[in-house]
Amino acid sequence: MTSNENLLSATQKLFARGFTLIFFAISGAIVATTVVEAIGHVLSGGEVTQIIVKLVNASVIAMAVYELALVISKEYGTEADHDVIVMLRRTLPRFIGTVCVALSLEGLMMVIKYSQLDMAGNLYYPVAIIVSAALLLMALGVFLRLAPSRAEPVRPGGEAPAAGGGAVLPMPRLDRRTPA
Repeated sequence: MTSNENLLSATQKLFARGFTLIFFAISGAIVATTVVEAIGHVLSGGEVTQIIVKLVNASVIAMAVYELALVISKEYGTEADHDVIVMLRRTLPRFIGTVCVALSLEGLMMVIKYSQLDMAGNLYYPVAIIVSAALLLMALGVFLRLAPSRAEPVRPGGEAPAAGGGAVLPMPRLDRRTPA
């Protein structure tokens, strides 16, 4: 490695550690303020349903920020593989999965809230959130299906794929026997 590469690697690790610590701190602060706020609402006689909704919302946000800190720490804080596609195939499913769970929970909480308050006209918003979570999950599936994996596959005839080709991985055939 040259001195420029060493400097770049050291800078990358330094920034990765810094951002990791920042996002861990933000996640912890969200959890702490949520717990303090929930205790305050309970002591002041607030509605339990609203307290639980706020607690779940903030906890899901804290979980997404925590997951982001883990991704930064794992992918950029160590001597990482610099293949962008490999990095994306490893990190995107976990992060987008967390975001989809957060969006789905938010949408379901809004449906429950609007149903309790007889605000059926506002159900377009939670439905849009849930549909966007589904679209995001489908887009992740398409990306994972079309993106090349680390090891280029060998084609059935034994020949290797052409250089630079992002070949689609073959899917195994499913045995569709019906029970006798």
